[in-house]
Amino acid sequence: LSSPSGLTHESHRKDVEQVYLRCSEGSIEWMYPTGALIVNLRPNISPASYRHLTVCIKPFKDSAGANIYLEKTGELKLLVRDGERSPSRVYCFGYDQGGLFVEATPQQDISRKITGFQYELLSRGIAADLHTASAPCRPCSDTEVLLAVCTSDFVIRGSIQNVTNEAEEQESIIHVRVNKLYRQKSKVFQLTGESGNWRGQIKTLLECGVKPGDGDFLFTGRMHFGEARLGCAPRFKDFQRMYKEAKDKGLNPCEIGPD
Repeated sequence: LSSPSGLTHESHRKDVEQVYLRCSEGSIEWMYPTGALIVNLRPNISPASYRHLTVCIKPFKDSAGANIYLEKTGELKLLVRDGERSPSRVYCFGYDQGGLFVEATPQQDISRKITGFQYELLSRGIAADLHTASAPCRPCSDTEVLLAVCTSDFVIRGSIQNVTNEAEEQESIIHVRVNKLYRQKSKVFQLTGESGNWRGQIKTLLECGVKPGDGDFLFTGRMHFGEARLGCAPRFKDFQRMYKEAKDKGLNPCEIGPD
């Protein structure tokens, strides 16, 4: 978390401050913005790997007081306009497309403004999975399911208890009861005290039309800005079939107990 303050530059409204971030994910919170910030993302990996990275930012819901640009060799491309209200909107670009330039907008009362956003650095492949524009709701093939089991941030067997649709954010929240937890990167799925069951929430696109239904599914997916995003989710009996077929042929990319 980086939290610069514009009040220290009150007499220098055109000052430009450099910020260097070494983490692969985090957040920027710029209090009382004046002048501008250049945000330099310098993860602790080999510079040769930078070109394989995608940068994603997600502005805070109440972020205000500055425009956010993508800057490369002095040219600015507007990413987020001050005052733009797009709940849950995520902006992504290739690391080699430029850096972030955050410029304060003229304000009568800067003390009321805070500009902020979360950021994540992702490999190109993972970013493409999360933000693919082509057929985002299509079923996964057997090969895609088996690979998702090996590479996803979470893998669970569970049932859909309820689905909440959020029209404004164009998303659906799947409320899941977990019957078996194979893996989770973050503690999204937790034991609930009142029922003694494991439960959690997974988000997906509203256009996919997910509805509550009977039976168990194998839910896989990625963590993105602290939220579980749905990847492949076959019915569990279908997963058992494809897993057994691949195992019999020696083609399983990894081992996981299907029962």
